[in-house]
Amino acid sequence: MSQPGQIVILNGAPRSGKSSIAAAIQETFDGVWMNRGVDVHVRHIRPPRYRPGIGLRPGSDRPEVAALVPTLYAALYDSIPAHTRLGLNVVAYVGHSQAAPGSGGVLTDCARRLAGLPVLFVGVRCPLEFIMQRRIAGQAGRETDYLRGLPTEPIPEPVRRWQVEVHIPGVYDLEVDTSKLRPAQCAVLILERLSVEGPGQTAFEHLA
Repeated sequence: MSQPGQIVILNGAPRSGKSSIAAAIQETFDGVWMNRGVDVHVRHIRPPRYRPGIGLRPGSDRPEVAALVPTLYAALYDSIPAHTRLGLNVVAYVGHSQAAPGSGGVLTDCARRLAGLPVLFVGVRCPLEFIMQRRIAGQAGRETDYLRGLPTEPIPEPVRRWQVEVHIPGVYDLEVDTSKLRPAQCAVLILERLSVEGPGQTAFEHLA
């Protein structure tokens, strides 16, 4: 039987830099690192009428999507052990929102699904001013995906909610700030943590 693959979970608000860190991990870490990020599910797996699914904004008024959030997250997290049992490593970037309608307890449930596996839970933080700069700058192919604010509301309320709710309860094995570090530098810190102490189960065990 193969040695179980390592798991890195990156949790943070949209435009905090999670996908860029995931790309740096895939490019530079030894071994095969599979991307199970939220964007993969939203763009390629989720039926269009149920998008964004696990990317649903906190406080959204789309109950037909919100009701699916716990199940969609469960499916995402159940897919991770299927990879690690084969010796493949997994980096998954997500944006947990415990306060989203229908998603109460989703993080606890996800933690239970990875119990006993080598998980490193990383909080990806970024101040609001940098988040808004990135939203305004846009991203190729996703020009309409992100709220950019109005003169009467420079920082949209959903963006403010993401900034707070995504980090509840904020128990991590490691935290990185992408306003101070480039994606490659964040990846180096993650690799150092994995190399010195191993992924462990500290944060997820606490959440479960």
